[in-house]
Amino acid sequence: MPFFRRRRSATPVPAPGSPPPPASRRSTEELAAAEAHLSEFARTRLGVEAYIEPRTAVTDTTVVFVATSGEWTRRRVRSPQQAHALARALGVPAYDAGVVGYPQRMREWTRKRAEEDKRRLDGG
Repeated sequence: MPFFRRRRSATPVPAPGSPPPPASRRSTEELAAAEAHLSEFARTRLGVEAYIEPRTAVTDTTVVFVATSGEWTRRRVRSPQQAHALARALGVPAYDAGVVGYPQRMREWTRKRAEEDKRRLDGG
């Protein structure tokens, strides 16, 4: 009997590049809420652009909507194709964040918010 025998997993491991397993009912509801949030964000802000982030080992596919002001929001989506379809439906240009990066205005908005939060916490 071998001393170091590998045990097989009860659940099969998906092959690299295979589509993710079907979403559960709860996550389907969460994805619908995310789509509603992104739609509202695009409807209520000027110059919104979509930056699609690929799925990683840690996170699912996400999309970041960035307004002209630099204000941004990030939500999980089903797939890059669904993110592109949503952007098209909303009339929002979509970019691959891994290729083009993020706009400077997004970083500036985040920095200003952090400074405001720090000032508020310091009591000034």
